[in-house]
Amino acid sequence: MRLSDLQNKNVVNINDGRNIGNIVDVKIDQEKGSITSFVIEPNKNFRSFIGRGQNTEIDWSSITKIGEDVILVKITL
Repeated sequence: MRLSDLQNKNVVNINDGRNIGNIVDVKIDQEKGSITSFVIEPNKNFRSFIGRGQNTEIDWSSITKIGEDVILVKITL
């Protein structure tokens, strides 16, 4: 799967069903060659919840499912 494939998917929090935003970048553990986190650009409705529209990181361990259209995450805000 390519980064561009991930960037086209909405990131949704399964705790409350909110659309958090979209992936703009990933962080990779260079030694292991694995993804450690996604960098998310919040959508305009979610910005007020995480502060001033800043990008946020979601750890790989918070990802519950990567589907065809969405990426489900479990985070508490």
